[in-house]
Order: sequence, then C-alpha cells, then structure tokens
Amino acid sequence: MPTLGEVVAVLDELYDPSWTADWDAVGLVCGDPANEVGKVLFAVDPVQAVVDEALEWGAGLVVTHHPLFLRGTHSVAATTPKGRVVHDLLTHGAALHVCHTNADSANPGVSDALADVLGLTDTRPLDPRTDDPNLGTGRIGKLPAPESLQAFGDRVANALPATAHGVRIAGDPDRQVQQVAVCGGAGDSYLALVRSAGVDAYVTADLRHHPASEASEQAGAPALVDVAHWASEWPWLAVAAERLHRKLAVAGTAVETRVSTLRTDPWTVRASSDEGGMAR
Repeated sequence: MPTLGEVVAVLDELYDPSWTADWDAVGLVCGDPANEVGKVLFAVDPVQAVVDEALEWGAGLVVTHHPLFLRGTHSVAATTPKGRVVHDLLTHGAALHVCHTNADSANPGVSDALADVLGLTDTRPLDPRTDDPNLGTGRIGKLPAPESLQAFGDRVANALPATAHGVRIAGDPDRQVQQVAVCGGAGDSYLALVRSAGVDAYVTADLRHHPASEASEQAGAPALVDVAHWASEWPWLAVAAERLHRKLAVAGTAVETRVSTLRTDPWTVRASSDEGGMAR
C-alpha cells in the first residue's frame, strides 16, 4: 500500500495546488503522511455523514471537493461539526484532503466531467488561465445535434443525480440548443463571459434572481439551466477516483477507491402546491 504522502503527491500532480484561487484552501487538512492508505473515499462535501461512511468502509483517506475550513480557526475540538469531523478522522487514523479550485482549473477537471455526462464534445475552457489556455474554469462544447431547450433540460436532469432543487430553466422551451457552456458549482460570475461566447445555453449552479434576470434580458442571451451545486460537481468524483487509481497502479502501488453516493446537498425536501400563493 502507498503512504498518505505518496497518495497526496499523486493528487497534487493531477490537481496542482498552484492552480488554486487565492481565496481557497486546498490540500491535506489532517492526517499523517507516513500512514499507509489502502482505501480512498471521494465525496463533494466533508460532512459528518461522509466521514461516517468512510470510517465504516475502512478508508484511510477522504478526498473532497469542498474545503472543510476556508477561514482560520483556533480550535478543532469535537464541540463543533467541523471539529467533530477532524476528531473522528484522526481518532481512526484517517486523513482528509481537498481538491477544490485546483480541480476546477484542471484538464480534465470538474467542468470536463459535467460536460462529458451531458454529451458535449470539442470542449475548451470558458475562462482559460493566462499561463496555460488548456486549463481554466468552465467548459464550452457542443451537442451532437441541435435539440430544443426542453429536451436539453431533460438531458441535464437525467444526467445528474436527482435533488430537491431539480433543474430550473430560463428561456423559450422550443429554442434550439447546440453550443453549450457549463460551469460546475456557482457560476453566475461568468454570465457576461458566457454571453460573449455566443452559446445557446449555460448550465451551472446557484444562479441568483437578479443576475439571472438581468442576463436573460440582454440581447443574444443564452438560455440558463440552473442545477444543484452538489449535483453539478458530483460527476467529477468518479473521474478523480479513476485517475488516482491509475496513476498509483503505474507507480506499482494500488488503492481501492469509492465514490460516495450520499446526497449531501443541503436542500433535502421540495414542497409544491397546485395553485401556489398567487391570488386568482
């Protein structure tokens, strides 16, 4: 079995920490680099349910997309949810490693995985890095053939794990879609860039009312497809797990990898009514 340090070295090769946004916190959160690792669990969120799953399975390492700590902390006591995560991992000799915006910028990265499950081809970065245009956030690609926005929305819903959020669409359902931009995670900061790219539709998460409304009013605006943040990033886990397994195997070591299927999206229930709250 490889050591944790050896596994982390491979993860850093795949998702270089130098690609990380300056506000982000990636890398090894806790764990002894000298410990051996036989099982690695991949998940989007470093929450207690994921840790419980990892420890029950006997994982020596949890790799998550989202950071546990984005701000400084003076305590990791088990009196808080985040402290309990660290406490439980260390008590059982397990580690936590984060690949966040460095995985967003990678090629293949988070948005590549999203583009792949939607059937997009000929992809390129939406917002390429200045130091390497093959890397960057988001992807632009094309569908094999044009289809209606309604059909494309159904494609998105069927490709991603189901959530209470579902798939929200802004645009004419009969509009034809072929050129598509995607961004795993919160992507409303790229609305102007997406419009300038001339795509037919934009798939991302966490679109807010005012940015979405203003973007939709612009001439040449793409249709918007808003999905759950967790769901938009979940496809990357299988890609990352397979790449880690393959790299370690080439180096002559092996780990067992697993992708968590726990739905850690914070929205758990969707309520609806026939009439809604609008007066007739």
